[in-house]
Amino acid sequence: MQQGDAAVQHNIEFEPFTLITPNARMSPSVHGGRAKCLQRLIRLDMPVPTTVALSFDTVREIARGQMPEMSSLLEPFGDAPLLSVRPSSADSDWGGPGAILNIGFNNARHRELTEKIGLEAATALYLRFVQSYSVVVARLDPEQFHLPDAPTEAALRSMLEAYEYETDELFPQDPAQQLAEVLRSMARAWDGTTARLLRQAKGAPADAGLGLVVQAMAMGVGRGKSGSGVIQFVDDKTGEQRITGRYLSQSQGREALTKTKEALFITKDDRGLSVEEELPEVFAQLAGYRDLCRIRLREEMQIEFTVEDGELHVLDAIRVQRSNRASVKIAVDLALDGIIPTDEAVMRVDPAILSELLHRQVDPSATPDVIVAGIAASPGAACGRIVFTANEAQASAARSEACILVRRETTPEDIRGMHAASAVITVRGGITSHAAVIGRGLGLPCVVGASDLVIDRKRKVMIAPDGREFREGDVITVNGTSGRVLAGMVPLMEPALDGAFRQLLDWADEFRDIGIRANADTPADAQIARNFAAQGIGLCRTEHMFFEGDRLGVMREMIFAHTAEDRRAVLDRLLPMQRGDFIALFQIMHGTPVCIRLFDPPLHEFLPADKSGHRELAEQLSLPLSEVTSRVEALTEYNPMLGMRGVRLGLSYPEIYDMQARAIFEATVEASRSGDPVVPEIMIPLVSAMREVELVKSRIDAVAAAVRAETGVDFRFRYGVMVETPRAALRAEEIAMHAQFLSFGTNDLTQMTYGLSRDDAGRFMSAYVQAGVYAEDPFHTLDVEGVGELLSMGAERGRKGREDVVLSICGEHGGSRSAISFCRSQKFDYVSCSPFRVPAARLSAAQLAISDRKISASV
Repeated sequence: MQQGDAAVQHNIEFEPFTLITPNARMSPSVHGGRAKCLQRLIRLDMPVPTTVALSFDTVREIARGQMPEMSSLLEPFGDAPLLSVRPSSADSDWGGPGAILNIGFNNARHRELTEKIGLEAATALYLRFVQSYSVVVARLDPEQFHLPDAPTEAALRSMLEAYEYETDELFPQDPAQQLAEVLRSMARAWDGTTARLLRQAKGAPADAGLGLVVQAMAMGVGRGKSGSGVIQFVDDKTGEQRITGRYLSQSQGREALTKTKEALFITKDDRGLSVEEELPEVFAQLAGYRDLCRIRLREEMQIEFTVEDGELHVLDAIRVQRSNRASVKIAVDLALDGIIPTDEAVMRVDPAILSELLHRQVDPSATPDVIVAGIAASPGAACGRIVFTANEAQASAARSEACILVRRETTPEDIRGMHAASAVITVRGGITSHAAVIGRGLGLPCVVGASDLVIDRKRKVMIAPDGREFREGDVITVNGTSGRVLAGMVPLMEPALDGAFRQLLDWADEFRDIGIRANADTPADAQIARNFAAQGIGLCRTEHMFFEGDRLGVMREMIFAHTAEDRRAVLDRLLPMQRGDFIALFQIMHGTPVCIRLFDPPLHEFLPADKSGHRELAEQLSLPLSEVTSRVEALTEYNPMLGMRGVRLGLSYPEIYDMQARAIFEATVEASRSGDPVVPEIMIPLVSAMREVELVKSRIDAVAAAVRAETGVDFRFRYGVMVETPRAALRAEEIAMHAQFLSFGTNDLTQMTYGLSRDDAGRFMSAYVQAGVYAEDPFHTLDVEGVGELLSMGAERGRKGREDVVLSICGEHGGSRSAISFCRSQKFDYVSCSPFRVPAARLSAAQLAISDRKISASV
């Protein structure tokens, strides 16, 4: 419903309760979704029993003790009615109190029905009502009110006596009194603290209302062919069209779904009897509702029905609960069949579920044994044997054994091990820590900040919070979607990248109005980005290429070189490796933009941190151990993330950037020979002053001129700056005079704006959020007030310096809906995110554009 419609509904005065008829004045914002759906079923001429809907306001009054006029409420149901009451909230996913059946049952009705349907059936119905009334309404101890194996009169007397003993009152015989107490109980249950917290966790507003529907009972128990069942016309796991459900003879409610051994299938089935065979007329009637519901209600519905002496009654219909995969399939199929427009199909799918569909997931039917919970840093699930070092992970991969890399925290040195592992767990770290960022880039399930774990490296043991020890080689499961680590091998479900998935994203691309690029560091990352239809690479972190194969050893030689000439000699060996990577990137991306960030991290990240690593490095370089140790100590910084890294390193050791620029330009020439002309984008990291850009730019221009002269090929390229320091945002006007694009690195910009370490913030961030210091973790959700103000200022000032400057963000926030919304409001050109977040970003951008268009149209 649009906002304007909601306002109109709010101004209309509705009756406290309404008999549901085809033309009754009703609204889901007043009476709830179930009530409105029942009206639609009645309009479709389905056999719905007499039903009265109570409005949200009426139920609120009931919770306060103000009851409606019961005689008027009961009037549509005639004398001595039997009734059921069900909840009707605005969204069925918000839950609510359970249905209560057979209201109005008393001693007189028991005698009457004994003559009509038999003593056993009548007694069973009375027992069920006494039990539910005692436990749910009177809130008595359930232990005293178990249903007996046989519904005998003696068992009924015993249960009625138990009620009288526990309450000092006879069981109520007046249907009006019974109904009033049921309504009061359900109204107050909705207002309970637990219920309120549960529905708010599902996205319900704090003041969400509850409606109630009172309906005449269709018995489902008695003589002739009687029973109850549930039917739906789509597979809730795959979304494929298929009739499923169960039916149980002599039953009520949804018993058919709990007593599956005795229940009948709906359609013919080799496993047992079916409604299609036993009740062909009922089946034909139900099957006829498939297209009726789908076309007229524009949704896949699950119908709850009762058969009373061969006559069908439709009690309720709700939206089919569905898997993430089925959600996409159903939305796309409804649009392909012309039932809903494509923009509505795009709006019906939660972008968050797309990321899950790209990876294997823990089977929801599994019973997990949780070892520890941490931060869900990268979605997906994987099983494997525990390893504690990158070398062990590589050895495990060489044996074709799946492994889980467990570390206190990861460093760039662990990248090879992360490539080899099936999943990663770290004790330290937050949502933008090294492990989290690399994990998302690789599509690797990752749980970080599992601070309750203890790692004993000497014994090679992982100790759980409950004291259990898991040794190297033990099998565990990582659920990066939920942030939980599970014991043993848990059943997993495979990813679902089917035609519906791709069709939905194709439609999304028709509506979105902001570019979506990918952060891709290697040719493998670029291929994933291309597969997900990224519109180029918005951030290629070139340092990650140095950890591939034997390159780390060459890089370490460069670090230990004493002179610029020696460093250049070593870098000459890295040049063809980088050039080959860039050629592959350019060819994979087929002429789309590729933004390459020059070398950024501090040099110590390429050196081993422990003594054994120092000894191994001394052997590799043929140097005394003391010299290696001394050099490592010399490179150590108190705060390396704020030290000699990025452009500062590039200016201190200019031969590094010279080598990278040459590799980029030579790759540009080579890749352009076999395809579209390549126009690389070269980005300078960690800039804080215009002069830094001028100095780097002059050297890169010189390299470009040299490559043009050597190859005889002219080419173009673009300069840009990665704005990740507050000063760069503040001085964006003068910086933009020397840069054709500004890409905001929100990871470091957030870190520096807050004065928080993104690797350490996970230790206390949850406490800060709970205390209301921050509304959200700023490393998880873009802070549009603080960091956002710097982005706005940087964008505004950047445009003053260069009117046509291209603006983007390339931090990990780039794939989030809130960041995309902010970037659209600031007229940014694109966002860039991890390859596996590209599909969700494409869908989020489309939904934001569609929402804006609808708001504009309604104004």
